Amino acid sequence: MQRIIVKINNDKCDGCGQCIPNCHEGALQIIDGKARLISDLFCDGLGACLGHCPEGAITLEEREAEPYDEKKVMSIIAKEGRNTVLAHLQHLKEHNETELLRQAIEYIKENNIDLSPEAPTAKVASYDSIKQAQAAEAKASSGCGGGCPGSKAIDFNAVKITPLDSTTAESNTAQGNTPSALRQWPVQLHLVNPQASYFKGADVVLAADCVAFSMGNFHNYFLKGKSLAIACPKLDTNKEVYVEKLASMISESRINTLTVVMMEVPCCSGLMGMAQLALQRSGRKIPLKQAIISVQGEIIEEDWV
Repeated sequence: MQRIIVKINNDKCDGCGQCIPNCHEGALQIIDGKARLISDLFCDGLGACLGHCPEGAITLEEREAEPYDEKKVMSIIAKEGRNTVLAHLQHLKEHNETELLRQAIEYIKENNIDLSPEAPTAKVASYDSIKQAQAAEAKASSGCGGGCPGSKAIDFNAVKITPLDSTTAESNTAQGNTPSALRQWPVQLHLVNPQASYFKGADVVLAADCVAFSMGNFHNYFLKGKSLAIACPKLDTNKEVYVEKLASMISESRINTLTVVMMEVPCCSGLMGMAQLALQRSGRKIPLKQAIISVQGEIIEEDWV
């Protein structure tokens, strides 16, 4: 299947091994003086190892790879002890990988793995190691390649938001601030993980980049209650990646419906073509809607295809 996975630049890698302890899944080993990805099955593609490479030799790429297997990973992690298991669970939780987290907990229950503290300091040590890894990764990440924090998957439904008090709410209303209907991050199709939890069984909107700027009511009319991906069929050159990601959403994440929202300009029509090609490749039939927006933000056409 096509998915995001670790890529190691052998010319840059000096074999320091700093990436190894930060790959809790056991996907990396030092072999012949270089870091190696030993199995696609063990790489979750979330990039915890990226920020720990001082040479910048580790990045993420999208390629054909064996599906990640959480239970096979857990069979390795369980042998490394309680702290490693806890760090792995925390890693999944922070990336909102709820399905993988469910599988990991299921494995723990099925195999009666004891996670009770072995000593009074065990829990503190595990917590500290997680925080240190997070700090190192954030410090080392820069730009928007590889370990960029802007690519981290966030499901807003899983994030607790403190309600506004009445004074703040009234102030926002007076200033014309309308609540966003966006339910996840990231949204750019190059950056999204097509198997992220917020795509599972979801109604998905695929919108051209310009749509939300042209249509003032985009959030309320099209986006409310749906997951989002945006793309530009004219300026984004690697359209094959887009097609593969959409096909993965349809076949693997089993999205419920797909609504393609485009501008009226001719170059925007390619977005619908990518969606239809992805639908063919997926082998599934799901409801597909097409909506065309004028440059002044009016809905010109809206029909199920």
